[in-house]
Amino acid sequence: MKITKDQHVAFDEFSRACDLVEEYFGDTIDDVALNSPVSRQQLVAVLARAQLSGRQLALEGLPEDGRVVYRSDQETLLWLDGGFWTDVRDTHNLEADEGRAAREVHRRILEAVDGDVGYTDRQRDPFVLIDRFGRYDGPSET
Repeated sequence: MKITKDQHVAFDEFSRACDLVEEYFGDTIDDVALNSPVSRQQLVAVLARAQLSGRQLALEGLPEDGRVVYRSDQETLLWLDGGFWTDVRDTHNLEADEGRAAREVHRRILEAVDGDVGYTDRQRDPFVLIDRFGRYDGPSET
């Protein structure tokens, strides 16, 4: 499956990324989709693409120009400098509304963990890298 001009992933890898973001972000996806012109299904696909881009970024080494808020063996939450969401939007040829909605999902998670953020962090891009790609077995049975 071609997800960008230069990046191909197996369909099952993209599908797994979709399942993973649905499980991880849960109700936040619904809340953001409800108040944006982006459908829930579109938002899940955009979030999956962002995870695949973020995973590549992590493989290359997380950028020095950000601030890690929280890290565990399942996720890394960080505020990034350098226009991460603009790059994702350009790389994946996303509509502005799709990029804004995906960024909002990540922002809500980071602010829930980091509390009331200062001006400096509001200018950075929020990003949650879900680190469970290798161990993921499918959606949870809840």
